[in-house]
Amino acid sequence: MAVPGWKEAEGRVGKRTRAVAEKGSPSPNSMLRVLLAAQASAAQLSGLLLLPPIQPFCLGPSKWGDRPPGGGPHAGPAQGLQRLLEQARSPGELVRWLGQNPTKVRAHHYPVALRRLGQLLGSRPRPPPVEQTSLQDLSQLIIRNCPSFDIHTIHVCLHLAVLLGFPSDAPLVCALERERRFRLPLKPPPPLQPVLRGGQRLEAALSCPHFLRHPQQHLIRSLAEARPEELTPHVMVRLAQHLARHRLREPQLLEAIAHFLVVQEAQLSSKVVQKLVLPFGRLNYFPLEQQFMPCLERILAREAGAAPLATVNILMSLCQLRCLPSRALQFVFSPGFISHISVPLPVGTPHAPIVRRYLSLLDTAVELELPGYQGPRLPRRQKVPIFPQPLITDRARCKYSHKDIVAEGLRQLLGEEKYRQDLTVPPGYCTDFLLCVSSSGAVLPVRTQDPFLPYPPRSCPQGQAASQPTTQDPAQRVVLMLQERWHFCRDSRVLLGSRALRERHLGLLGYQLLPLPFEELESQRGLHQLKSYLRQKLQALGLRWGPEGG
Repeated sequence: MAVPGWKEAEGRVGKRTRAVAEKGSPSPNSMLRVLLAAQASAAQLSGLLLLPPIQPFCLGPSKWGDRPPGGGPHAGPAQGLQRLLEQARSPGELVRWLGQNPTKVRAHHYPVALRRLGQLLGSRPRPPPVEQTSLQDLSQLIIRNCPSFDIHTIHVCLHLAVLLGFPSDAPLVCALERERRFRLPLKPPPPLQPVLRGGQRLEAALSCPHFLRHPQQHLIRSLAEARPEELTPHVMVRLAQHLARHRLREPQLLEAIAHFLVVQEAQLSSKVVQKLVLPFGRLNYFPLEQQFMPCLERILAREAGAAPLATVNILMSLCQLRCLPSRALQFVFSPGFISHISVPLPVGTPHAPIVRRYLSLLDTAVELELPGYQGPRLPRRQKVPIFPQPLITDRARCKYSHKDIVAEGLRQLLGEEKYRQDLTVPPGYCTDFLLCVSSSGAVLPVRTQDPFLPYPPRSCPQGQAASQPTTQDPAQRVVLMLQERWHFCRDSRVLLGSRALRERHLGLLGYQLLPLPFEELESQRGLHQLKSYLRQKLQALGLRWGPEGG
C-alpha cells in the first residue's frame, strides 16, 4: 500500500531530500521563493521564520537541557536504539527496529527515523513497492504515538515530513498538525489579515522579532536576488539596519542597496537615506555603483536644511569612507546651519550633543584629511570631545575583553607608572594603553611627560591636513590598540568604520600605533605567555625598560 500522495510528491523527494539530508535545511533561494510566492499573511510568515530548523540529534545534553527533545533522560537501551536507527539500511529496517522494541522507543526516536528516511530516499528516485509499505507502516507508527510527543518533537516531525514530500492532506501531516494545534493555548480567533504580496511579504518577514534578534545570513544573502519591483524603501531600510546591527558585510546586498538608492533618489528623503547609507560607513564598504556619491551629494544639497540630524548622520557615514563632499561640509559649518541646530535642539535634548559631537568629528576629519578645503570650520566654542569614553560596544562586552589581562601584563612588565589606560587624547579619542618613549627607545614614566600630542598638529596651520605630522617634542607616544573580535565585520578581517577612523586619525595626529589583534591575544595561555607576547611586541618597536632602559 503506497503512502497517500506519494506519486504527486516523489518528483520532489529526489534532489531536495538529498540536499536536506546533507545540509539539514532548505537552500536560501528556496526560502526566498517561499516568502515571495506564497499567499501568506504576516502571522504566517512570522510562523515560517520561527519554525525550528532541523537539528542533528545527539546523545549528550543539548540546548534543551539534559532531557532529549520529546522524551525522558537517555538510558542505555534508548541510546542503542538510536544508533540502530541512524545506521538502518532501508525503510523496512527502520520500521522493524521501532516495532520490535516498543519498551525502548522514546518520542525523540521518531524524528531520528524520519531524518534517516530522508537520507535513504535521497539516493533512490523511486522506492520499490515493498518499501512503500514500510513507509506507510512508519507513518502509522508516528500517527499512533504522536499524542505522547512534546511540542518540539511535533514541530520537528512536521518539518521533516513536509521536506520529505508528504502532501498537506497526507494522514501523517494531518495528524501532526492536529496535535500541534491541540497544544496551542486557546486564543480568541484573530481578525482576518490581508493577503500580502510582493514587497509586503518581505517587509512582514523582516519585521518578525525573531529575525531582528538573530542574524540569518543565508536568508539575507538570498534577498539580494529579489526583483527590484518587490523592494520598497521600508524593506531596504530593514535590510540595511540588519546588516549594520550584526556586522554582516555582504557585498551583493550592499550593492543592491546602493543601486536602489540611485534608482529611487527622487522619492527618498534624507531621513530614509541616512538609514540606507548607515551600513556602508559602519561596515567600511564603498560600493562599486558609480552614481553612489553624485546621488548623495544631490540629496544633501536638496535636503540639508530640512533635516539637520539626518544630514550630519549621512556625512558621518561618508567620513568613515573618507569621502566628504566639500559643498556639504561648507553648508553644515556655515553660521546659518550652526545657529539653526542650536535653536530647535537645546542642550537638554538627546539630539543636541550627538549633532555637536558629530560636527566636531567632521571638523577633525577636515583638519587631518582634507588639505585643500578652504571653507568655513566649526567654531571653537562649539567643539566637544568626540569619544570621551570607551565606545558602547566595548562597555557592553567588557567581560569578554582582553583589556584587564593586558593591563595586568603591562603592570608586571613595565610598572604602573609607565603606562596610562583609557586616556582620552585631543581632540577626544579614547586610547586603550598609552606609553611615552624617549628618542633612544626607553619607556618613560608617564607622570614626568605630557602624554598628549598637540592638536592641531604643529606641522600644519589651522585648516591644513596633517598627512605628515611632526613635533618638536623628542618623546614619542605609543598607543596599544586592542582589536577585539567585535571590532571587525562578522567573519572578516575588515575593521568596522568607526575603528578604522579612530586608528587613522590617531596615526595622523602623530601617535605610533601597536595593534594587538584578538587572534594573537586568544592564543596566549595564561599571564606568563601574555607577558612574553607583550615583551616581543614592544621590543620589536625598539622599546627598552627596566634598569637597562632607564
